[in-house]
Amino acid sequence: MGKGTASKGKKNKASSHKVCRRCGNHSYHRRKRFCAYCGFGKTAKLRQPGWRNRVRAFNGTKAFAK
Repeated sequence: MGKGTASKGKKNKASSHKVCRRCGNHSYHRRKRFCAYCGFGKTAKLRQPGWRNRVRAFNGTKAFAK
C-alpha cells in the first residue's frame, strides 16, 4: 500500500478520536491512547499550554492571566 490516493480512501472507516473521560472533549486518540486537549493518558497533570492562558485586553495589548 502506497502513500497516495488509494491509501487516503481508507481513512473514513473508523474515527480516530473519542470523548475523553477526564475533560469530556472529543479529543482522546484511540490508537495513541492520550487526550490532545487535557493530556489524559500521557500525564497526571492537566495540560495547560501558555497560549491558552492569554487574555485579550480592551486596548489591544496582550497579557497573560495570573
